Amino acid sequence: MNTSTCYILGIESSCDDTAAAVINNGVVLSNVVATQEIHTEYGGVVPELASRAHQQNIVPVVHQALRKANIDKKQLHAIAFTSGPGLMGSLLVGTSFSKSLSLGLGIPLIDVNHMQAHILAHFIKAEGQTPPKFPFLALTISGGHTQIVKVTNYFDMEVIGQTIDDAVGEAFDKSAKILGLPYPGGPLIDKYAQQGNPKAYPFPKPKVSPLDFSFSGLKTSVLYFIERETAKNPDFISEHIEDICASIQYTIVSYLMDKLKNAVKKTGIKEIAIGGGVSANSGIRKALQDAEGKYGWKTHIPKFEYCTDNAAMIAIVGELKYKQGIFAETNVVASARLKL
Repeated sequence: MNTSTCYILGIESSCDDTAAAVINNGVVLSNVVATQEIHTEYGGVVPELASRAHQQNIVPVVHQALRKANIDKKQLHAIAFTSGPGLMGSLLVGTSFSKSLSLGLGIPLIDVNHMQAHILAHFIKAEGQTPPKFPFLALTISGGHTQIVKVTNYFDMEVIGQTIDDAVGEAFDKSAKILGLPYPGGPLIDKYAQQGNPKAYPFPKPKVSPLDFSFSGLKTSVLYFIERETAKNPDFISEHIEDICASIQYTIVSYLMDKLKNAVKKTGIKEIAIGGGVSANSGIRKALQDAEGKYGWKTHIPKFEYCTDNAAMIAIVGELKYKQGIFAETNVVASARLKL
């Protein structure tokens, strides 16, 4: 198989971002994302609206990705697409389009697990970035997932810890909603937290098994705290927004770090990588950077554009699978609850 040039088109449509990217031997030639603004007014992603927007966006987004990469579709070697997990309607748009394009061009189709892609995004060639060495521990943190994964090689991954209820991204967004912040609230909590005192208000860390997570209790404690304080002072939130956000973020970040420390102790692996939308959070990024000096870890933090949902991460998995001859059948189906 000639891999001197290896153009892979990646397509991502798991939630509310329509994305397409072209990669060649680990180098991203284009990475286009169309974000759906319509969900902001509803305070969360509306699945039916998301799938309709994907239908409108997918052709122009793919066209733009090919144009930016300066290649013709006939030069593509394979089409990689997100087969799950995610919103079923959204996944179906990307799956159907990818199948049609691969059939039309007569090139292989490659199905990609979205969570695996967040982890393998570290193998995109980027300036100043070195990929983690196997084996490593990956902390995948997003709006729908919170997992600690032991990664032995590209396609040998074992989930050793995960949330038993809500994901960390949900904890950020729902805490933001309690504070009256617009959706998506996680980035706003991060923004306000940078100006506040992280130890102003102590929130409890949920007690579960050493490698697992729970965030539902934290949301409840934030809710009761805000209800109690606003009953005494109706302007409490506006007067203390920075300190409240800093305290919420501090609790979540220190909780994530506690679990990572437990995982390192259990496995003896000190090579740590993060992935997923919440890995864009400045608090978790700083905590990981500090851990290198404190605990002797080697930490890997992706560039911002590869944290949130994007197609470059789908394309890199597609390339790795292509080079090993791992292809999907044309009857491959999307799965909303696809496991790692």
